[in-house]
Amino acid sequence: MKTALELLDEEGVERLTMRRLAERLGTGSTTLYWHVDTKNDVLDLVLDQLFAEVELPRKDPSDWRGTITALLDGWRAAMLRHPWSAALLGRPMLGPNVLARTEFLHAVLADAGFTPPHMTSAAYALANYVIGAALTQTAWQSRDGSDTYATANQHLHRQRDRYPVLNARGYMVQDDWDANFRRGVTYILDGIAAAKP
Repeated sequence: MKTALELLDEEGVERLTMRRLAERLGTGSTTLYWHVDTKNDVLDLVLDQLFAEVELPRKDPSDWRGTITALLDGWRAAMLRHPWSAALLGRPMLGPNVLARTEFLHAVLADAGFTPPHMTSAAYALANYVIGAALTQTAWQSRDGSDTYATANQHLHRQRDRYPVLNARGYMVQDDWDANFRRGVTYILDGIAAAKP
């Protein structure tokens, strides 16, 4: 799967075909079908391989929030290293690496005293936030960063009467993605903690 991961990193999902992967491996595409049935199978395996890059932090029962934050930081970092991944995370993911990290998140929440359905809702909110944050950042950074921001700010400025708050607050300012992500995680964890039964 390392070769498929490299191909995706270099060229994106659209360019991944069984033939191109076989060429990279120095074999025929027919040989690949001995191991996988479809391109979707390759994508599932590669996504699971990506999750192997997400280090499981040491559990600290006295700091469940810190443990979760470390996990989410690692998850987001892995997705940002592989910008194509965010668009694929709607696929059902049942590989061992994905399930191990999902189990870890649920176990930390369970140890902190959450029970279903609260535990499930909390994990869902956190996972969706990571995916959304990575997807947004990769979308903006895949463009020509400074020019895109300048164009967006000019657009808002021209329509400042229509969007006064966005214009005044610098909605399209090229900002610190890491700090904004961390603040968002804090807000979500604050809400989860406040709703804890």
